[in-house]
Amino acid sequence: MSEWRKDLIVDRWVIIAPDRAGRPDEFRQQRPVAPSLAGGKCPFCEGNERSTPGEIAAVRERGSAADAPGWRVRVVPNKYPAVVEGAELAHPPGKPFECRPGAGVHEVIIESPRHRTLAGQLTAEEMSDVVGMYCQRLGQHRRLSRFACGLLFKNVGQAAGASLAHLHSQLVVLPMVPAVLQAELDGARRFANATGECVFCRMLQLERQADERVVEVTPGFVALCPYASRFAMETWIVPRQHSQHVDLLSTEAQVELAELLQRTLTKLERVLADPTYNMIVHTAPFDTNPVEHYHWHIEILPRQATAAGFEWGSGYHINTVSPEAAARLLQSAEIHHSPRQVDPI
Repeated sequence: MSEWRKDLIVDRWVIIAPDRAGRPDEFRQQRPVAPSLAGGKCPFCEGNERSTPGEIAAVRERGSAADAPGWRVRVVPNKYPAVVEGAELAHPPGKPFECRPGAGVHEVIIESPRHRTLAGQLTAEEMSDVVGMYCQRLGQHRRLSRFACGLLFKNVGQAAGASLAHLHSQLVVLPMVPAVLQAELDGARRFANATGECVFCRMLQLERQADERVVEVTPGFVALCPYASRFAMETWIVPRQHSQHVDLLSTEAQVELAELLQRTLTKLERVLADPTYNMIVHTAPFDTNPVEHYHWHIEILPRQATAAGFEWGSGYHINTVSPEAAARLLQSAEIHHSPRQVDPI
């Protein structure tokens, strides 16, 4: 059983999850499985549905049965969860060493029935189905969950923490707001209190005026390399309209986001010789009270360098590729999709 344990010195929670040690890791034995060799081996491929827990949700062809072929996107509980939904949220007093049961929800979103390892290998329709499922699952938990927030992320490549090469994302629903999101919420609140503005909206205005780090602009979104990028080729996608929750996107906006996300990931995969990255959806906590000062966004964090003693000891990142140079590289990356025409600033 997982446990949440709080560090005695700093305000930081960790998950102790011994059951995670048993999860598969195809990268230890071999390189990522090629599409032509994947049949019968990958638990996420169509036809191998019995290799995963029963599906929670799916985008399926009409008439197809649950946990059988005929799906386009499939959501299943993580077979090796970091947190467990049935665990009690209540916890006995245990100070100074504080511990709670490992409560939460851990889902896997399998993004294609075909064995695909890169976003550029997905069709536009497949990516739209994936983004639609992101919104569906986050919205479901936000409306019904007893938990605090949802962390939606994708690991691509061994160095980014992926244990299986088949494209998938994970949704972990947490009983508390993680420190990274809380820091963003606090920073956005301070900026709003001082200026009356959303810091993300202000950032978009400044970035479009400077036009040095913008990768692409669509009617509803901006892809950019942030000014203080922590990682080489770090890229964000930010909605132009102020909104706290990604799951509130209209169907039309979901399709537009999917198209931009696929183009952006495809460009990164072409620029990077060995695509390894984490993608994280930053969205406001589930609390029913609106967080007016917050602005959801997606962060794509390539893992081209390994964090070493300086980073771990100081908390500072060293980035060897300026965001201006990264934006130019991504702008010049050739893909088969044509960006939409947008209105001028």
